Amino acid sequence: MNPNFKKSELLPVIVQHFTNKKVLMLGYMNSEAYEKTLESKHVWFFSRSKNRLWEKGESSKNFLGVKKIVLDCDKDAILILASPEGPTCHTLADSCFEAEGSVEGNFLFTLEYLEKIIEERKSLMPKGSYTTTLFEEGINKISKKVGEEASEVIIASLAEQKKDLIYESADLIYHLLVLLANEDIKLEEIIQELNKRHNN
Repeated sequence: MNPNFKKSELLPVIVQHFTNKKVLMLGYMNSEAYEKTLESKHVWFFSRSKNRLWEKGESSKNFLGVKKIVLDCDKDAILILASPEGPTCHTLADSCFEAEGSVEGNFLFTLEYLEKIIEERKSLMPKGSYTTTLFEEGINKISKKVGEEASEVIIASLAEQKKDLIYESADLIYHLLVLLANEDIKLEEIIQELNKRHNN
């Protein structure tokens, strides 16, 4: 199934985050941009202002890796599920439809945001950071903390203490993300594994 470029030389393209489904941006493609997107597995657009093809991320290196392409029922609008390799917007926000990290003025906290913070701690190792301490002490300490927090989750659930269960679950998820970062495993890889199981 191919887009109907006979209806219009330029078709609108909505780019959506592959894992959290956040709408990242809107652009336009002609047939050549669409073909280059298929070939390269990176999103290409046709720039109406520059009157040329351009690859998203060609200057910023914040590319959009193509995971799936879906056409609407009339084949004249394109939805791309993508994995962003950095901020999508030129303002350094994750999405062109919101201020950085916010929705309607309120801070938007996501697991992807937490993962980004943990990866920054691993890279910069700032003094005084608990996350830095975990990375310094290594896999044995991190694994032990994951085990401890998992036990706390079990205890809270058996006690039927909802508030405690929420608190301990947050601790477990944080330490699990630290463990994944230590082993260079992305949260997206876990989501892909869950998706694979869901589709089986």
